[in-house]
Amino acid sequence: MTSLDSYITLGRSGLRVSPLTLGTMTFGEDWGWGASPETSEAILSEYLDRGGNVVDTANVYTNGHSEKIVGDFFAARPGRRERVVLATKFFGNLHPGDPNGGGAGRKALIAQLEESLRRLQTDYVDLYWLHNWDRRAPIEETLRALDDLVTAGKVRYVGLSDVPAWVAAQAHTIAHFRGWAPVTALQLEYSLLERTPEGELLPMAEALGIGVLPWSPLRSGQLSGKYVRGNGAPADSRRVGLGDGPTERDWDVIEAVAQVATELGVSSAEVALAWVRSRPAVSSTLIGARTIEQLRSNLASLEITLAPEQLAALNEPSRPSLDFPAAIATEITPTFGFGGATVDGVELPVWPQLLTSSARY
Repeated sequence: MTSLDSYITLGRSGLRVSPLTLGTMTFGEDWGWGASPETSEAILSEYLDRGGNVVDTANVYTNGHSEKIVGDFFAARPGRRERVVLATKFFGNLHPGDPNGGGAGRKALIAQLEESLRRLQTDYVDLYWLHNWDRRAPIEETLRALDDLVTAGKVRYVGLSDVPAWVAAQAHTIAHFRGWAPVTALQLEYSLLERTPEGELLPMAEALGIGVLPWSPLRSGQLSGKYVRGNGAPADSRRVGLGDGPTERDWDVIEAVAQVATELGVSSAEVALAWVRSRPAVSSTLIGARTIEQLRSNLASLEITLAPEQLAALNEPSRPSLDFPAAIATEITPTFGFGGATVDGVELPVWPQLLTSSARY
């Protein structure tokens, strides 16, 4: 059992974070499915009162309203802002038609930070995320601008969100050798219905000491327990544009989660969140809520520790198909290189071709 104030060191940094991060994309009703400012403040209050210390937003969430709600909350409570890890993101363009209104170029990202600081009513953010990969902005330009913001005291730590593994590795390496602010954390979609990051992104983060914060651990509600095979999407599923409905394979995973939840007497959401939290390289998992009840259900997942047989029941139907060469590296390479030996506690079988031939040249 874990509590919200059982803090975790984020990657290879000195920043300590809660095992669950409060995501605020649901703050504001501007997109048609979020929480009112009053409900958003109640959610934020309960999360913080229970020991949570990471609040994650973005300049584009509900067209800037999310940042304003968060900023108004802390402005009304002097001294409390310093006790939290406040994170926001840049990239999304709030100025249609302006080619420098978004993206990761120096002009764009500095302007976006200034606008975010105004809405958040603070002088600095603790963690500043590149929200998406800007293919046309040199990564050196982005990293140097971020390093300047760290030097200026307007940003404490730098993170990357939704970038390919090679881009994250490139950024990490360039920052390291230039002596710039390092890449501390990585946001990515990860859940029992989206396990492809296990091919490249998660092993990379683990090897480089980058903390991972998975988003959409319930796959836009598909793992919440509200989805039942044959019934379609639930009536209150108003969040759109973040993926199609469940496939037949997805339904098998959803039902496996529901079975484990029934065994434990908890909700499917709690099981799905507990699974993500148990994964290697994961530092803190992003949760979102439109109601206090949803928040409490998410926080209840901290009380669950999944047994090995329950993990196996979840892992098997959700096993991902990974891009080359991830499958070879995990399934073939160990036997090919070390067959017949026990390495790191794992007994590896002999490479099959060696068993069919006695010749050694």
